[in-house]
Amino acid sequence: MSNPGESNDTPIVGKAQMIDALARGCKPPEAWRIGTEHEKFGFVRPETAAGRTPFSAPPYAPEGIEALLQTLGNDKASWEAIEDRGKLIGLKGQGREKGRSISLEPAGQFELSGGPLADLHGTWQEMTAHFETIRAPSAALGLGFAPLGFQPLWSRDQMPIMPKSRYAIMRRYMPLVGTLGLDMMERTCTVQVNLDFGSETDMVRKMRVSLALQPLATALFANSPFYEGKPNGFLSNRARIWTDTDNARSGMPECVFRPDFGFEAYVDWALDVPMYFVMRDGEIRDVAGASFRDWLDGRPAAELTGLTPTIGDFEDHLTTVFPDVRLKQFLEMRGADAGSQAMMVAQSALWVGLLYDEPTLMAAEALVREQPWSVYRALRADVPALAMDAPFPGTLRALAKRVVALAGQGLKARGLGEEKYLAPIGEIADGGPTQAERWLSLYNGPWNGDVRPIFEAAAV
Repeated sequence: MSNPGESNDTPIVGKAQMIDALARGCKPPEAWRIGTEHEKFGFVRPETAAGRTPFSAPPYAPEGIEALLQTLGNDKASWEAIEDRGKLIGLKGQGREKGRSISLEPAGQFELSGGPLADLHGTWQEMTAHFETIRAPSAALGLGFAPLGFQPLWSRDQMPIMPKSRYAIMRRYMPLVGTLGLDMMERTCTVQVNLDFGSETDMVRKMRVSLALQPLATALFANSPFYEGKPNGFLSNRARIWTDTDNARSGMPECVFRPDFGFEAYVDWALDVPMYFVMRDGEIRDVAGASFRDWLDGRPAAELTGLTPTIGDFEDHLTTVFPDVRLKQFLEMRGADAGSQAMMVAQSALWVGLLYDEPTLMAAEALVREQPWSVYRALRADVPALAMDAPFPGTLRALAKRVVALAGQGLKARGLGEEKYLAPIGEIADGGPTQAERWLSLYNGPWNGDVRPIFEAAAV
């Protein structure tokens, strides 16, 4: 472990400091927690549009996202303002909301980063309370919120822009490294669960199991079948977007499946991912495309000349890599579309069940080793279009049944009655439709080819 007094301003003098920045996440099992983050699209309710376009994405201001943040922030005992160059861009929880935060994605997608919770009952209650908290002030502004994987109606040009400095850098850089990065930023929503590990060995085991099974999660939680008002040929268009966003920093890094994988290997992989920004004197500086490794080795890009890399810079850099499972001082599961409350809690339940019970984790390791890693990487390319019908040895639904059963075993071993939260994905594993397929059935049936009812139907 590093010197506990080491701050974010501490200069990096060797790789060991960066390895230790990850190793500080190791916790004993009794301290393991569950953190769920979820995003949702805002929309103008048609009955209160008053000159605005029904179902359009709300602007930052006026009568939009800024106003909602201001209203929530009036509860000073619960929320502290987060600003970027004088603009309100989020809220940090205080008092009863401590450990939580509300933030904005690039086009105003509204995100709750949940607190560290002991069980899935707390996850359900937290999500319920959040939706109740935003419902009245949103309605007063004529707004609603719908968690879907991809914006089903509006083009990118019709989406608003949030005044967040980091996103301006990404908007400039994304088109240089992929064709779909701006769509990822402005037209996708996800749900992720953040989970702990006990040691480097435990991290490696959990990372390999969860990364291999992330394409299965993408299939189970597919919820983005529309593009600008029409079926798009994909069940998870959000997942398709990630196949050409910035492949240097996303996907399923090969290093995870190598025998020597650990904290150091992940540091090495991250150092070779191009940078986005550094923070100095409270300002964000655009260094997109610069090499962190060259900066460490004394060969800085021009925009980094005269700056010394710090632990804080490295930890900021870790937030700009986007693999399907991301390692920080915990593991982030990133493969699922946002969806209904029951489905979003099921996503957390799936991974808690698989990873937080030792016998179940051992069984999950054995299961994924039945196929070479290349099979799971190939699956990732197939599930955006086909979801549960994607080709897999013995069928993907058969794999899903085994995985969901294992997750149920792991949750039952926790003895907290959390198994019930797996029910929605158990139905899909048994042959039921995905969320995306349900929407398509409505679109082709009672909605008569009109996608707009999805906003109210999905609203929280």
